[in-house]
Amino acid sequence: MINGKKVLALIPARGGSKGLPEKNKKEFNGKPLIAWSIEHGLKSEFVDKVVVTTDDLEIAEIGRKYGAEVPFMRPQELASDTATSMDVIVHALDFLKAQGEEFELLMLLEPTSPLREVSDIDNSLSQLESNKQARSIAGVCEVEAQHPDFLVKLEKGLMRPFTTFEVKRRQELSELYFFEGTVYAAEVEYLRESRTFYGNHTLAYVVSKQKSIEIDDEVDFVIAEVLMKVFNKN
Repeated sequence: MINGKKVLALIPARGGSKGLPEKNKKEFNGKPLIAWSIEHGLKSEFVDKVVVTTDDLEIAEIGRKYGAEVPFMRPQELASDTATSMDVIVHALDFLKAQGEEFELLMLLEPTSPLREVSDIDNSLSQLESNKQARSIAGVCEVEAQHPDFLVKLEKGLMRPFTTFEVKRRQELSELYFFEGTVYAAEVEYLRESRTFYGNHTLAYVVSKQKSIEIDDEVDFVIAEVLMKVFNKN
């Protein structure tokens, strides 16, 4: 709870995955990938409840083993490639509300971002609560090597400029950021109204380059494992 507001940490983890099959159950530095996000939520100073939403019985079992609550199994229509994250979020909120549990704030913890720290959860919630104009907050990271000014299009094998062929030094680039998955948090009322974390009332929670790795395929998985070992060691 923060400022008298109850906080739900929701962890979405469906069984299917095209980029890396069964990635949420895959062992990542000694424990299932999803376990890291569960532990982050449980260790937060502000989170009141950690819930896993899944359609997979094995993931549900792992979730309970590591301390999360799994009060329902996600309907199959919300476990397809076409189901949106917001559909999944609203379903979880509606289910809990029907059980007599309501929350003012929701923190979405994607299992694919295991390099977050507990402090990212608490700091982002504090920033959201301290800004009177903001209604949501989302993680971003500064664009470096893939800055638009470094990109080209291909036409019949020949390069064409995406913005310009002018080669710039990094110091000359416009400061840009990309969405990444470390944290997403918002007022529940705002989520129900807007059905998005992003809008004119969204704060940016800036994370470092190493935290911005999201696990979508085998390459991401290997990189993230190495980064965790290196940064934990140091």
